[in-house]
Amino acid sequence: MSFARQLRAYISVGAFATLAHYSVLIGLVEGAHWPAVPATLCGYILGGGVAYVFNRRHTFKSAQSHARAGFRFALVALVGFCVTCVLMVLLVDQWSAPYLLAQIITTLVAMFLTFTLNRLWTFG
Repeated sequence: MSFARQLRAYISVGAFATLAHYSVLIGLVEGAHWPAVPATLCGYILGGGVAYVFNRRHTFKSAQSHARAGFRFALVALVGFCVTCVLMVLLVDQWSAPYLLAQIITTLVAMFLTFTLNRLWTFG
């Protein structure tokens, strides 16, 4: 699959995973009155599960074992998780940015980083 097609598929899967992530984030912040950082990290975990299943099957069409691909995906997700945590702490807690704007910025940064790592290493 071409780079452009993989990127489009990754963005489509990412939109679905992001919907799951943001649903948890907004539900916990607005409904349960959680702080934004722990709420977004909970959402990140759910979104990561959604992303693995659909990216493995549709974006990268990987035939690698779940043990190998799943482990590598988890490591890449951990990198994205750490980037998400650091950026949200900086943007929300340190710089008082609105949490949804901060999350949008964070999502874009994490998306391009994890796409590159997943394409080259996890499923490559």
